[in-house]
Amino acid sequence: MADWMGRLILGMKDFNKELSQTVLADASLEAVVGALLLQKGCRLSVAESCTGGRIASRITRIPGSSRYFESGCITYSNASKTRLLAVPTRLLEQKGAVSAEVAQAMAEGLLKREHVDLALSVTGIAGPGGGRADKPVGRVYIALSDLKHTRVTTHHFKGDREKIQSQAAQTALEILKNFLST
Repeated sequence: MADWMGRLILGMKDFNKELSQTVLADASLEAVVGALLLQKGCRLSVAESCTGGRIASRITRIPGSSRYFESGCITYSNASKTRLLAVPTRLLEQKGAVSAEVAQAMAEGLLKREHVDLALSVTGIAGPGGGRADKPVGRVYIALSDLKHTRVTTHHFKGDREKIQSQAAQTALEILKNFLST
């Protein structure tokens, strides 16, 4: 009898896995991210600069997102990055707000502050002004931090301000989805 029950339970697990993969294939990116966060038992916080809250907005569009989404900070100014995320003033002065180092500090500061499993941060130049030769409009840094590592990626988006912000938010969610899928 126990062998029969064991096979039934394993069969149900396989069925549920296949069903959830089918459902997720047709869902929005933020719904997929939410399902993966739930599946992994993770809570997320986000720190946004150039995306201005677009990531948090997309995540919280999903009903029940409070089960996996802890908080979002829009830290547009350097002062808010220091005050809310503990980004060192000296780092901001040396590297500038749009840098891999600041993106990393934002994610790690948020992770510590909110006591979550994952922290995602975005900083960049959405334009139309503010760019320079070494930091052009469209340059965006995205960091994802867990309790062990922080990964920072550099991106170069094209388009107007709205397109750059949308592309940055989309890419950040894709990075999160890919991380959770492994």
